[in-house]
Amino acid sequence: MADKRVASIVPPNKSYPREELEEMVTRWLQANVDCEKDGDWTKHLAPMYAENAVYGWNIGPNEEFVANGRQEICDLALGYQMKGFEEWEYPYHDIIIDEKRGTVIGFWKQVAPYKRKDGSFYEIAGIGGSWFEYGGNYQWAWQRDFFDLGNAKDCFFQLAGAGALEPIVKEKIHRQAKGILLPGHRKLREEPSRYEKIRNSLALVKIALTGR
Repeated sequence: MADKRVASIVPPNKSYPREELEEMVTRWLQANVDCEKDGDWTKHLAPMYAENAVYGWNIGPNEEFVANGRQEICDLALGYQMKGFEEWEYPYHDIIIDEKRGTVIGFWKQVAPYKRKDGSFYEIAGIGGSWFEYGGNYQWAWQRDFFDLGNAKDCFFQLAGAGALEPIVKEKIHRQAKGILLPGHRKLREEPSRYEKIRNSLALVKIALTGR
């Protein structure tokens, strides 16, 4: 079943020549490589979004990030959200193109520039990727990212313990811990009351202890 939140921003699908979408993907992948080299995610990617493009991703059961329009995408998604991650790499390892619908799905990894004691790089495990709607003129009409939130949190716990988090990333975590929404973030619904949270927690504890 399609995500209703995504459906609300998805324009009618339109078919495009396969060659055009393949060229768009080639340009996109090269732009990402250039961004990683420069440590700047705005310069090379901004021109690849339509003026009225929408870019978003989910952050748990009751929060999501949304940037409306190329300027917000530059300022928030490629700007503020990427602060502190300039040296991270996001290599794509698979691409699916559907020219009949004008959509592309790319699967990528999130690899930190820091190594564990065994020499391996810290990496957010699980599936990560982006779902794109092509809008013609070698630009995306919208982009929706997805990643494994549980593994992302675990990776940040490990990086925090290793003292490998940038100051700006620590600041973002601190603000979120205080209940402050970061730029572009929004709640999907009203937060449950304190009573509901306690009730839900006790119910889960009971199930864990008794199986009922």
